[in-house]
Amino acid sequence: MASTAIGNATGSISRSAVEQIVRQVALEYLGRQKGGAAPVLTVQTSSRHMHVCRKDMDTLFGPGSELTFDRPLFQEGNFAAKETVTIVGPRSRLISNLRILGPMRKQSQVELAFTDAIMLGFNDIPVRLSGDIAGTPGAVIIGPKGVVELKEGVIRAAIHVHMNPTEASYFGVQKGDRMKLRIGGQAGVTFNNVHVRIDPTSRLNVHMDTDEANACGLHLTKDIELLK
Repeated sequence: MASTAIGNATGSISRSAVEQIVRQVALEYLGRQKGGAAPVLTVQTSSRHMHVCRKDMDTLFGPGSELTFDRPLFQEGNFAAKETVTIVGPRSRLISNLRILGPMRKQSQVELAFTDAIMLGFNDIPVRLSGDIAGTPGAVIIGPKGVVELKEGVIRAAIHVHMNPTEASYFGVQKGDRMKLRIGGQAGVTFNNVHVRIDPTSRLNVHMDTDEANACGLHLTKDIELLK
């Protein structure tokens, strides 16, 4: 096995780096064992939210403004900000207190559940992976310092799973593949199009929207299985 050196200028190793090394080694070992325990899967509900770019942040909250950290999200480096905005749909209906998630993105986008979209007046909101916003509907976004008219960027986020390369190897999948997520219980459902997203820093984690979570009674069951 090739050795790996991770540290900073002083030669110390951060706790997060140590945890990542241990996790990778453990998963590599489990992946080599027939019948070995699967890596721990976390399934979470992703409520409606917005990602904002630098230009739109300046307009909505003032030039040079920054997102204010409120709480960490499951994936390292991502967080819920204290800043919120109001979104106005095509029928002049609105949703206030739309949470912004950080860090900032290259393009602004809004992720809604289907019922949110219908309430705002979007009759055919596209299901897309985050960042894939070409040709999607736009909306008016109101902040405390200004208003932004998004020409595109309103989507229903496709159900997806984050994983690192070792976890991907365990499941035998590649970036862009689709998996199945079986949710047991009285309202059991199997989701057939779970998009695979792979990044070295990711932790095994499925994101679904509030409509999907409510439909399968996610909060009522621990009988969950991710399948190729």
